[in-house]
Amino acid sequence: MPLDPILIYACALALAAILATAATHKLRAPRWFAAQLEAYALLPAALVRPAARALPLLEGAVALGLLLPVSRGLAALAAAALMLAYAGAIAVNLWRGRRDIDCGCAGPGESQPLRPILLLRNAVLLGFALLAALPALARDLGAFDGFVALAAAAVVLLLYAAADGLLTNAPRLLKLTGR
Repeated sequence: MPLDPILIYACALALAAILATAATHKLRAPRWFAAQLEAYALLPAALVRPAARALPLLEGAVALGLLLPVSRGLAALAAAALMLAYAGAIAVNLWRGRRDIDCGCAGPGESQPLRPILLLRNAVLLGFALLAALPALARDLGAFDGFVALAAAAVVLLLYAAADGLLTNAPRLLKLTGR
């Protein structure tokens, strides 16, 4: 079922920005990211460093692919696979009872413990990726359509940033209120 291209472009743009930001955090602090990856205890020790080097490059490539019409569908499926893998890593560690480790979602300097709500966040991002992978309805796009797609992506990014800020600061807020 073809969707309006504005919805597809907005989802692709928002995901590209989120993945590019994640890749940038990891590339700017490679030791921090390797430690985060090791804390999840999902990879053999010999694979942690190579994975820590490869994952931000993959995120950056997927982000770029989401911006190019020729690769958008494949890149969106790759983004969906990344979101599913991240959710799986979180779910395994929650199942193990390891809520004390930092999810690594907020970047270096910001700690965000593993919680089930992160699974919901990743499910929403997975949904955006799947929407971006769908075929677009064939129609002519004007300048206003481009503005609407950019505005919609900006709203998604603002909501994501607000939710991420709340998730990052929730433990601090609970401590302040004595809970």
